[in-house]
Amino acid sequence: MLPRPQAANLRPHLRAPREGGRFWRGSGSNVQRSAAVQASGVGAASSRRSSDRERCCQGMALDGAPRRVGVVGYGRLGQSLVSHLLTKGPELGLELVFVWNRDPARMAGSVPPSLQLQNLAAVGERHPDLVVEVAHPKIIHESGAQILRYANLLVGSPSALADPATEQQLLEASRRWDHAVFVARGALWGTEDIARLDAAGGLQSLRVTMATHPDGFRLEGALAAAHSTGPRTVLYEGPVRGLCPFAPRNSNTMAAAALAAPSLGFDRVIGVLVADLRLLPAPLQARDPSLLRSLLLPQRTCSAH
Repeated sequence: MLPRPQAANLRPHLRAPREGGRFWRGSGSNVQRSAAVQASGVGAASSRRSSDRERCCQGMALDGAPRRVGVVGYGRLGQSLVSHLLTKGPELGLELVFVWNRDPARMAGSVPPSLQLQNLAAVGERHPDLVVEVAHPKIIHESGAQILRYANLLVGSPSALADPATEQQLLEASRRWDHAVFVARGALWGTEDIARLDAAGGLQSLRVTMATHPDGFRLEGALAAAHSTGPRTVLYEGPVRGLCPFAPRNSNTMAAAALAAPSLGFDRVIGVLVADLRLLPAPLQARDPSLLRSLLLPQRTCSAH
């Protein structure tokens, strides 16, 4: 499905669906949430202490030439990435060559005008080695294959790959243009353990439960109309593929799990999305006292079956 990043070479092909992959470690959300991963199988695997992203960044500078990086998306994560690339990039052998955002006005005053890319279709003019998407799955649906014509692609919205047509487009573009696709694992700790257990044939089932305050959800379609019926409400329980279209921003960790376990994939990895009023919403972290009432509800729990 996806390649194993290689320290000194970022050019392996996107692989066929049952060949597994390894994922760079991404960032968590500023909305308090809890995640539980239940995997059943036989065998165990040891964890790596250093992140794949650090090893990749170090390897990218081995030949002495800075690697050119573009960032697609300028929300909270995009802003953090851009800031780090501007301040720490040179010592890591990385050069920021463009930033694109659907609303260019958001970049005004914080991104140098020379780095602002107004038209994503012009990505090739900046000659990037790697494009990092941290925007929305729609960007991967609409532009992922085109980006692969010019650069390797780090997908920060892996829920996009729940769409078989998008996955096939990336496969074909990767093979045609000899560029690799990498997937950010986000909040999914233990990704390597899941991948190794799956590769050894010992993974029988995988269930990922994500819980957050209802204000932390950005749901679409039928799920957008779902309402909490108590302190803890299960909004969805079923295959991850069925969840991704309705919770594209809240299912990326589950999508990473499905990609880490290709023998199960999007259809057999089970995702559970829970609205929990007792968890801290983002506005309360910003010291909004009006939301304290959310924490004063009875501390009852309900389990998904």
